[in-house]
Amino acid sequence: MKQAVNGAAVKWIEVDEESAGQRIDNFLFTRLKGVPKGHIYRILRTGEVRRNGGRIQAQERLNVGDLIRVPPVRLTIRDPERVPEAFVRASLEPRILYEDDDLLVLNKPAGMAVHGGSGLRFGVIESLRGIRSQTRFLELVHRLDRDTSGCLLIAKKPSALRTLHEQFRNDEVKKVYLALLAGAWTRARWMVDAPLKKNVLQSGERLVKVARDGKPAVTEFRRKERYADSTLVEAYPVTGRTHQIRVHARSMGHPIVGDERYGDDKVNRDFRQRGLKRLFLHALEAVFRHPRTGKSIKVRAPLDRDLCDFLKGLPR
Repeated sequence: MKQAVNGAAVKWIEVDEESAGQRIDNFLFTRLKGVPKGHIYRILRTGEVRRNGGRIQAQERLNVGDLIRVPPVRLTIRDPERVPEAFVRASLEPRILYEDDDLLVLNKPAGMAVHGGSGLRFGVIESLRGIRSQTRFLELVHRLDRDTSGCLLIAKKPSALRTLHEQFRNDEVKKVYLALLAGAWTRARWMVDAPLKKNVLQSGERLVKVARDGKPAVTEFRRKERYADSTLVEAYPVTGRTHQIRVHARSMGHPIVGDERYGDDKVNRDFRQRGLKRLFLHALEAVFRHPRTGKSIKVRAPLDRDLCDFLKGLPR
């Protein structure tokens, strides 16, 4: 059975680096799953969709920082595919690390995409909207890969979204990640300064590689623990490029364990047999200025139990 439901409120979405260059119609297709394409073209024609306060044509391409107004829309969804509220509450509510009237920070679980699309009916943001129906505005400030866990910032006001996006664009948000790298290395610190270029395959998959004509990218790696055939590190991304830590780790010859896209197949098979079921990458900490008060906020996400237990069993 299908049921039509009305969107609760106007959405404001700021265009990030990953979405820049897309046509607005394609951008909306991916953000408004379940909305007929004809309806999307209609709200574009009538000016209900706005870019930075002005009208935008379907064929126009987006720029980083554009603020897109998306009107309430009528969705058509299948009842069995609704957000499972009880499951979501149990999965996400205990993982909220910080919350006030302007934003919340979630310890995103591994294996859950930040938003729906590419065959996924819902992700973190749709799930939060489902269990926080009284909250008029909830938008992702940034993204984490589906298989990455840890600190994820979500804005509860358009003003907070704009301010936090500006901090991300200016590389003012300080982030620390935990990663398990293949191979043991003796050095305590490794600074990688290697430009990155994003390529989109015919399948739509995004792959990033080190390239001279890429965008500047810098990551500092600091060793935390050394094991017999792997190294636990803290990664400090100075810049915020797509897949930056994963590609920089690979460029060192020490890819992240469990990385199916940029990792080593043999290493991944070996660690999978030992019990590692996921990418070992966790957004451990985020430091940013509060979007309204300007006060420095530090949020830390504890490492999930499965990764802690896995580390305990590694040979030294």
